[in-house]
Amino acid sequence: MKKSLLALAVLAASGAAMAQSSVTMFGIVDVGVGHVSATNSVSGVTQSGNSSSRLGFRGVEDLGGGLKAGFWLEGAISPDTGTGAGANNAGPGFAFSRRSTVSLAGNFGEVRLGRELAAGYDKPTSYDPFGQVGFAALQGWTTVRVSNGVSYRTPANLGGFFATVHYGFGEQAGKNSSGRYFGLAGGYENGPLSVTLAADQVKAGVVNNGYSSTTLANDLKTWSLGASYDLGIVKPAFVYHSEKSGSVKNNIYMLALTAPVGPGRLIGSYARYDLKNSNNDSNGLAIGYVYDLSKRTAIYGTYAHMNNKNGAARNVNGVSGSFNTNVTVGAGENVNGYQVGIRHAF
Repeated sequence: MKKSLLALAVLAASGAAMAQSSVTMFGIVDVGVGHVSATNSVSGVTQSGNSSSRLGFRGVEDLGGGLKAGFWLEGAISPDTGTGAGANNAGPGFAFSRRSTVSLAGNFGEVRLGRELAAGYDKPTSYDPFGQVGFAALQGWTTVRVSNGVSYRTPANLGGFFATVHYGFGEQAGKNSSGRYFGLAGGYENGPLSVTLAADQVKAGVVNNGYSSTTLANDLKTWSLGASYDLGIVKPAFVYHSEKSGSVKNNIYMLALTAPVGPGRLIGSYARYDLKNSNNDSNGLAIGYVYDLSKRTAIYGTYAHMNNKNGAARNVNGVSGSFNTNVTVGAGENVNGYQVGIRHAF
């Protein structure tokens, strides 16, 4: 009897410990078929047309007193080829290059250490109804992710107000400040209204934006404004993003709409890519439809058009497998693309 009571006590204690911590495996597999027409035409299987394909692990431990420790390890995958996407979403290897952080959270907010989305990119780009992926993705952000970073996020109980402070160490040989990042974002989100203002700076040097490495000859300074208002029958959104490095300045504008139509939702956007001190500008138009078969599975279709002016040669596609490298766009050439696919989350 005593042994039975002791066993029950041990099981109860272990159950309580397990209830205080958890680890979850999660991911998204998004594959479709698409076609892009420019100087040449390319048809084939695409990936990440509606959501970025990924595989990750996250966990949280309740430390008591409202304090929680957590980790998040997430990497990109390429289901069209059955490979990992590598450190820069290009290659056969797998790396936790999307996010790899450890954190402490409580009534004070949350502190994260590691690699994650830049504060100047994270919330402002959330107003893009195409989710920054696929043929209709809003382009133009140089800094997407920050490595060697420390960030702070305010708690959720501030009456709708929020803020993020983000610092990334340069950690480059010979000049520690090279590529150093600093970003701020804040805004208000309550009910149908959402507004965000963000700004960041990257010191001259090598910058990894999550997909490729860029060497900046001058400091990069950006600021962004995003807003949306849900009217029920339609949800309009607006994004403005400005980047300046030396004498080069880019301005990006986006107007977008999301509306429930039939069994799914219709999304559309207009984007203006304005390269200052040059006439190499572009205008992008996109329309799409997403039908949720369940909370985890959806089918979608997207059509996108890019109108390039003078020397501009922007493509329509975001991260969509071989379409990034196999499509040739000539100066001033228009581009058309469409894709249909299936997205499943687990």
